[in-house]
Amino acid sequence: MKRFEYLRANTPQQAANYANPKDAFFIAGGTNLLDLMKLEIETPTQLVDVNRLELEQIEDTAEGGLRIGTLVSNSDLAAHPSVIAHYPVLSRAILAGATGQLRNKATTGGNFLQRTRCYYFYQTDSPCNKREPGSGCPAINGENRTLAILGTSDACIAQHPSDMAVAMRLLDATIETVKTDGSIRQIPLKDFYCLPKDTPHIETVLESGELITHVVLPAATKGMHTYDKVRDRASYAFALVSCAAIIDTDDNGDLATVRLAFGGIGTQPWRNEEVEQLLTDTKGDDDTIKQAADLLLKDAKGNGQNDFKIPLTRRLLKQVIQRALAGKGA
Repeated sequence: MKRFEYLRANTPQQAANYANPKDAFFIAGGTNLLDLMKLEIETPTQLVDVNRLELEQIEDTAEGGLRIGTLVSNSDLAAHPSVIAHYPVLSRAILAGATGQLRNKATTGGNFLQRTRCYYFYQTDSPCNKREPGSGCPAINGENRTLAILGTSDACIAQHPSDMAVAMRLLDATIETVKTDGSIRQIPLKDFYCLPKDTPHIETVLESGELITHVVLPAATKGMHTYDKVRDRASYAFALVSCAAIIDTDDNGDLATVRLAFGGIGTQPWRNEEVEQLLTDTKGDDDTIKQAADLLLKDAKGNGQNDFKIPLTRRLLKQVIQRALAGKGA
């Protein structure tokens, strides 16, 4: 690990000012960042500790939603009574994501910013466009079993790793930040992540020194909340394919509300509102589900080892819809 300067911030504005240099990083739980520093994938010259900031609250909003501080631990967020009662899909996604020890340290804001688990990103003697822009992407013709099939480019096929962010995307979360000039920005999560295109090292729209302070959820959506995660082992592996869903039916048994967000298959948490619209107000029959899967996966591209994710996603989508129609929870 390379030498760095350690600073503690007492206010969000001070933290943003401390972290203005491009090679400065915020640290809270550090569950991903410290690993990256040990491998010298990340080599900050400054670490700005934000743990003293008063950002550990979960508050009700006037609109009937929740405002979550960036320092709320994953464990506390998953166990919060309002989350369990009104946003159970979020609680389930977090609990599926990591061990209790990691959830106790990992923070809400940090979870959004964790880096991909692509083999080549962590293999520092290998080219990787995320680590070294322009060096190449050996994953395209190499070990790519766990990598993305949607949102990819010729420069990168790395998958987004977060379970929590998939549920947050489903719930239409908004990220609040403070910038170095003191201004507050609100970023809908759907606009937060960048597709890799030819700049896969740019992963979010955050500016230098911009600090996530809160995540705001709108009022809860009625329906069955589920989080299904297909993985290589039952105990805390990253998703091959996951699906966060809120589905409700009307008195006639038709699909009245359909929300779907997917993990493991995209370079960011993946949601396609056209798929949801296609399924809404239907009986959810096999033909309609097939049309929805075709639409969801029309731009999907496997690279050999990860080809199986395409039929696996189809089966998971069908399972989620049929279970909702049968009235069975997760």
